[in-house]
Amino acid sequence: MPKVSVIVPVYNVERYVRKCIKSLVRQTLKEIEIIIIDDGSEDESASIIKEYMKEYPQIKYYKKINGGLSDARNYGLKYATGKYIAFLDADDYVEYNTYFELYSQAMKSRADMVECDFFWSYEKKEKQDVGERYYKKEEIMEKARVVAWNKLYKKEVLESANVQFPKGLQYEDIEFFYKMVPYINKVSFVKKPLIHYVQRKDSIINSQNEKVRDIFKVFDNIIKYYKEKKIYDNYKEAIEYSCARILLCSSLKRCVKINNADIRNKMLNKTWVYLNSKFPNWKENSILNSHLNLKKLYLLSVNRYTFKLYCKILKHI
Repeated sequence: MPKVSVIVPVYNVERYVRKCIKSLVRQTLKEIEIIIIDDGSEDESASIIKEYMKEYPQIKYYKKINGGLSDARNYGLKYATGKYIAFLDADDYVEYNTYFELYSQAMKSRADMVECDFFWSYEKKEKQDVGERYYKKEEIMEKARVVAWNKLYKKEVLESANVQFPKGLQYEDIEFFYKMVPYINKVSFVKKPLIHYVQRKDSIINSQNEKVRDIFKVFDNIIKYYKEKKIYDNYKEAIEYSCARILLCSSLKRCVKINNADIRNKMLNKTWVYLNSKFPNWKENSILNSHLNLKKLYLLSVNRYTFKLYCKILKHI
C-alpha cells in the first residue's frame, strides 16, 4: 500500500503540468502514487503525462469527460489507495520533500490532517504564507486556510466522512473542508512552506464574473449539511463567523473585481443581504468578539454605510 496518494486534476494546462509532475516524481518519499485525472483536456497535457508514465510507474492516469475540478477530484478519490491522501492542482508544484515531511508528521502525531505553509508564486517573486496554528477542534473553522492542496488527509477519515467536492461550483474547497471539520479530531503542522501556489493571470480566481454567487450556494449547502447531521447548534458560532469573514474578505475582493457594473453591484448587494438575513446578529458572534486582531476589528467596523466605502477601496487595491 502506498503511504500517500496525490490526486492531480488536469485540464488544458500544458504550460504547467510538466513542472508539476516533475516535482511529484522526484519526491523523497518513494511509497507514493500519483493519480492524474485528465478532465477532458484538449491540448497537449495528455502527451506530456504519457511521456512521464513511461519512466515512472507510480503515475496512474485516468481520462474522463470534462466535469470540472470538483468532479475530477471526486473521481480520483475512487482510485486512491494510500494511507493518506493529498490534492494538488496541475498548475502548482511542490518541494521535493513535501510528502515525506507531511507523512512523517502525520505518523509522528497520529493526525487526521496535516497542514503546511506555502508560497504564493508570482511571475517574478514569491511570497510566503504562514498560517495560524490551531489545536482545538473548535478553532479549525476560525483559523484554517480553506484550501485543499496544502493538507494531507488520513484516508480512513475521508472514507468515514464520505464528503465530496461540490460539482459545478466555485469555492469548492470551502464546502468540502467545512463538511470535513466534524470528522477531524487531530490536526498537526509542518511549519515550512512546501507548496508553490502559482498565480496565473488567466486562472478562475483572476477572472471574476457572476460565478462569485456560488459562495451563497456553498454556505447554504454547509448549513443544510450541519442541520441534517443534527450538529448545527454545536457549530453555529463557527459557521456564522466563517460566513462573515469569507463574505466580507476574500469573496468581497472577488466581487469588486467584476468588470460588469450591473453584475458587480448585484453581487455586492447580495453579499450584504445574504449575510444579514442568514445571521442578523453576526456582530455579536463570540468568536468575532474574542482575541481581537486587525481582521476582526475590520469586520466589526463593517455596517451598511462603511460596506460601500470598503467596496470602493478594495476595487483599487
